Amino acid sequence: MDAFSYLSVLLSIVLGLGLTQLFTAAGRLIRHREHVRGDWLPLLWAGVLVVVFVQVWWSMFGLRFHREWTFIQFAVVLAQTGTLYLMSAVALPEQVDGNGVDLRHHYEQQHRWFFGFFLAALVISLAKDLVVSGQLPGRSNLAFHAFSIAVCLSALLIHARRFQEAVGVVSAAAVAAYIGLLFSRLQ
Repeated sequence: MDAFSYLSVLLSIVLGLGLTQLFTAAGRLIRHREHVRGDWLPLLWAGVLVVVFVQVWWSMFGLRFHREWTFIQFAVVLAQTGTLYLMSAVALPEQVDGNGVDLRHHYEQQHRWFFGFFLAALVISLAKDLVVSGQLPGRSNLAFHAFSIAVCLSALLIHARRFQEAVGVVSAAAVAAYIGLLFSRLQ
């Protein structure tokens, strides 16, 4: 077994736990729908996050060529998956009790944490490239990171609902374009 095969097990577990968190929360909302006041925005972000998890797992296959792993390199890669997991932990409510849950209220209470973790994941992603390969990602990938960092910062600062909705829709389209342009084939 090579080093990446060994290290990728833990990365896959963390990504799998994040997906499980999202799917479990979505299933809970469906099962208890009579106690759920719906809102499309946190559901959109949960869907985008599922796609992001799959894209990160897909893109990490490119790390298989890296042969000389250090603890710091692996820690940075693991930190990226860890922040994604934390995003999944705040994207949808953990519990639906007899009093019900209001998804809009949940989003309003958690969106700062969500975008804070998203911002951290993006910064760590850039750091990962520097630490593992010694350089920043290519121009298109770097442009997407810069755009997404600006989106996260603006979403942290501007709390108006219409703005948050626009951020959600634009970000969903940007993630789809990012994957279509840069990650359509396994490399």
